[in-house]
Amino acid sequence: MDGREITWDDETRFDDARRYATRVWTSKSLKQVKIRPDDARSWADVEWQDVTSTGPTWHKVYGRWAARRSTDVIQLNRAYLESGKPLGADVHRRRVAAHELGHALGFCHKSLSHDSLMWEYYSDIKAGKIDGPTSQDIKDYHRLWG
Repeated sequence: MDGREITWDDETRFDDARRYATRVWTSKSLKQVKIRPDDARSWADVEWQDVTSTGPTWHKVYGRWAARRSTDVIQLNRAYLESGKPLGADVHRRRVAAHELGHALGFCHKSLSHDSLMWEYYSDIKAGKIDGPTSQDIKDYHRLWG
């Protein structure tokens, strides 16, 4: 992240989910951090990628954010999120993408004591029907970003 801006490079077939994640983290009062595509004058802060794996490190892992020295990576797992797969619907892809973008914004996993898009397990987010930042997530955002 450069100051209060995240630029991204698009390498995912789930563009709708990426657009949704950007929209929910920049709507209403969440304007302190700009999230936009990179261009010829910028270096991508986050690269969106697809992975297709159910192996040991990806068993029931639908998405993953990884901090890197230069460009962070958000990976969405096609093995679960592709159409026809267990979570192959827009609602699931959008939730996973929004959760992972939350990590890029600086948020860690939250305890179950408050509703949060940043709960560690997707099954909890799904059961809570959490589709974007909750009131607690918004408070945390403003605590971190003003």
